[in-house]
Amino acid sequence: MVTDPVDDPDPALRALADRNRRAILGVVRSGPRSVGQIADEVGLSQQATSHYLGVLRAAGLVSSARAGTRHLFTVNTDGLAAVRSYLDGFWPSKLAALKAAVESRKGTADG
Repeated sequence: MVTDPVDDPDPALRALADRNRRAILGVVRSGPRSVGQIADEVGLSQQATSHYLGVLRAAGLVSSARAGTRHLFTVNTDGLAAVRSYLDGFWPSKLAALKAAVESRKGTADG
């Protein structure tokens, strides 16, 4: 069964678990870069960089476009949507708990 990275945060979370892949995302978020440019900026071989880019692409976190003979990679912000949606799910309960704690302190301070 193939899952859509936009709906399932697991591929993106697994991809983001690696320091080198996060470094690559940091490089390509400022604009399109070739494999060679990315490799130079993160201090990896082009072969390792290509491998990491394949993982990031499979997770939906980067996309590529051809510019002549080069492939340029950029961040795919839509790929981060599943991760963001997953993490956003934690906030309503935490904010409600914070609100209740503040209100209970306010009630004891008034009384």
